[in-house]
Amino acid sequence: MSVTAGLNHLGLSVRNLDETTRFFVEVLGWEELARDESYPRNAVTDGTLRLTLWQVDHSQDVVSFDRRANIGLHHLAIEVPDEDVLNATAERVREWPGVEIEFMPEFMGAGPRKHMMFREPGGIRLELVWPGAA
Repeated sequence: MSVTAGLNHLGLSVRNLDETTRFFVEVLGWEELARDESYPRNAVTDGTLRLTLWQVDHSQDVVSFDRRANIGLHHLAIEVPDEDVLNATAERVREWPGVEIEFMPEFMGAGPRKHMMFREPGGIRLELVWPGAA
């Protein structure tokens, strides 16, 4: 039996705290919870998942994550409730400045599940997933 009980939060280092916070709040509709300028960091949530966003120190040699060469977060997959929400969100994501689309919504395998992959403006690789008809 596991001694853990699920994900409490996920901490992500981001290139630009304001830019990434704005993306999660304005594009994905998340809520900003707790900003701390002393680090600086911010927490955002969709009501189920909580992310802590940590501003990287630009006085250091900042390097973008390479999912094929680094140990760490390959991507973060976030579920959406239905196909219409996936498609509408995909359009908002595509129009957001600085987003790099890997692919727009497509079937996962034979379907009906669909997903899309992209990097938000700060470089974090995200996947939106619609799990298919219930």
